[in-house]
Amino acid sequence: MPTTSDAAAVAEVSEKNGKRRGAGILAHITSLPSPFGIGDIGGAASRFLNFLEQAGQSYWQFLPVGPTAPFFDNSPYMSCSAFAGSPLLISPESLREEGRISQTALDSHPSFSPYLTDYQAVSAWKNWLLAEAFAAFRPEAEAGFAEFLKESPWLDDYALFMALKEAFSGQGWFDWLRPLALRDDHALRQAREKYRRQADLYRFEQYIFAGQWRELRRKARRRGVGLIGDIPIYVGLDSADVWADQEIFTLRPGTLRPSHVAGVPPDYFSETGQRWGNPLYRWHSRDAAVRERLYAWWRRRIAINSQRADISRIDHFRAFAAYWSIPAAHDTAVHGSWIKGPGRDFFDEMGAGLGALHIIAEDLGIITDDVRLLRDELGFPGMKVLQFAFDGNPDHPFLPWNFASPDCVVYTGTHDNNTTLGWYLDPSLDDDARRRIRASVGRDLYDANGIHRDLIYLAYASIARLAMVPLQDVLGFGGDCRMNTPGVAVGNWCWRCAPEFLNQAVADYLAAMAAGFNRASQAIGTISGTASATEASQKTATVGDK
Repeated sequence: MPTTSDAAAVAEVSEKNGKRRGAGILAHITSLPSPFGIGDIGGAASRFLNFLEQAGQSYWQFLPVGPTAPFFDNSPYMSCSAFAGSPLLISPESLREEGRISQTALDSHPSFSPYLTDYQAVSAWKNWLLAEAFAAFRPEAEAGFAEFLKESPWLDDYALFMALKEAFSGQGWFDWLRPLALRDDHALRQAREKYRRQADLYRFEQYIFAGQWRELRRKARRRGVGLIGDIPIYVGLDSADVWADQEIFTLRPGTLRPSHVAGVPPDYFSETGQRWGNPLYRWHSRDAAVRERLYAWWRRRIAINSQRADISRIDHFRAFAAYWSIPAAHDTAVHGSWIKGPGRDFFDEMGAGLGALHIIAEDLGIITDDVRLLRDELGFPGMKVLQFAFDGNPDHPFLPWNFASPDCVVYTGTHDNNTTLGWYLDPSLDDDARRRIRASVGRDLYDANGIHRDLIYLAYASIARLAMVPLQDVLGFGGDCRMNTPGVAVGNWCWRCAPEFLNQAVADYLAAMAAGFNRASQAIGTISGTASATEASQKTATVGDK
């Protein structure tokens, strides 16, 4: 626990900066406790918001919420849509409360594990449940349905895309009948008529998702909890986005496959780099109409994320300064090249159309001066990850006492890291690093007991405007509870928190830490220096209407 002198010193720094400090928890929605095999945006989210409020937390950060696919191990970073919400996150309890399903249907759920998500079993049951609700759906009786359709210009393409995916047994759109793959007008009209009922089901799912999400935001605001969403910079090739807007991506007209794909170059962790395979954007097209269409697509994307969250974390922010372009024919990322990104102009354009941009820049990995300059010009807070800080370099920028500015977000770890306990116990962490960690927290920690709370202490005590802690680190769980292991193709994204772990003792501990280090939720208003690329004088990124 923080001492009186600790708290006073940090409060003084906060007062001098004239801005409020905050704390939050990183937990994907799928990981929340629920009896339905997966967390959801209804009762599960509401109960978690209650916990956050009791724990004095100001923010809840989650991963992307788009539809996922078994082919990509249900990764939230490989969705088939940058706009749609995952039907797996729809709350069965809310469906029952709205009278869309019966109590018998709600009670029909299988006995799911409270510790892991079985995506196949969850998908089968929820798809059946949503089909039951859809069978009773009468659009003409829904006051908000027509308005939802009007406000969702992406929805028709998404609904038809999903219906066609089903009709073609899951094949990628580039392998469909050529007229459909190329979006021939006559072929699309025929398909819309032939698959109207199935497409209507997908429209219905998105209508329900949007309604439940509005209620989630209302509850979060009422509790003073800001929501932090996630925008992956790239989208999957086999997505409604690429099929519907082929001109804005680096596709070869003949094959409908990318000419160049995304990734990162070789580094200390990988001799061959990482070849992600996502198609790149045509930022530098000579066709002004293509550039305008690309920017319009991004405006819609940022806008819908702003509707769902108060702040958006942009994954792989460095690609806006420069991105690694890999010839698609290459199996590795070795022979790629750096291409200049759209830079400041992009964010100026977005700000001109959308207003203040409330963004956290994911600036991890190979970060060069141009990336730092872009981030700082825009005033977006970057990320500091404590697990990366103890490499023996006393000047490491992620060491809390080296933070140059409070305009950053400090994490103990991220969804791609091991848990803090798993990291500390991993044989790859050498004894010198453990010694440095023990010295940094001022006690002789010869075993792993309490290491997660020691890093939370360092994060909360730092000058960073916002301290974020993965839920696994809040609870002190080991490496078997990590969310994702990069480079491992299967077995990720499944971890769930059982309800008994979110108890009063944990809430009281976090609340005391938040209050002691001047991060309690009632003191929160802003986290970043500059929120708008177009209004240099506007220096705050607000949580939103409370």
